[in-house]
Amino acid sequence: MDINLEKEAGLVEAVLFLESEPLTVEAISASTQLSVDVVNECVEILKEKYSAPNSGVELSVITGGYALTPKKEYWETLKEKYGNKNEGKLSRSALEVLSIIAYKQPITRAEIEALRGVSPDNMIRLLIERQLVKEVGRRDTPGRPVEFGTTKEFLKFFHLNSIAELPQLDETENERFVLAR
Repeated sequence: MDINLEKEAGLVEAVLFLESEPLTVEAISASTQLSVDVVNECVEILKEKYSAPNSGVELSVITGGYALTPKKEYWETLKEKYGNKNEGKLSRSALEVLSIIAYKQPITRAEIEALRGVSPDNMIRLLIERQLVKEVGRRDTPGRPVEFGTTKEFLKFFHLNSIAELPQLDETENERFVLAR
């Protein structure tokens, strides 16, 4: 298409700027009254615009939607001041439990305890309160223990589009998980 979409791209950019949650192309289309095809072209225009070295933001895909986020190299410097205040910092124990759940989901309390050597109950409660993990089902074994997994909030917290974007474990780290199961 040879159509000039500068104004439309500007409209899409304004919607993304004003929204605090990632938006799907369909949601952007509904907000802007632009067709899905036009929104897709505008997204490509914005990706190119924000890939410039002098841009402090980028167009990120988070949980299947688009959001304007600070470029990673700037976020490390800025997150202390501009990080979401209600996120707070997670303790080392909470991060440990969260990483176990993220990499081994669905997983039960007993399996987490076997990996850590201590009860994960308080950390699981905290992570559920922060909406980073949730109950995802029950294991089909005696006692039908609850299985835990991560949430969309987890993906947003770590700026991931899906669990597949988690860093890969090296052999030593992976062995620790396997041996404890």
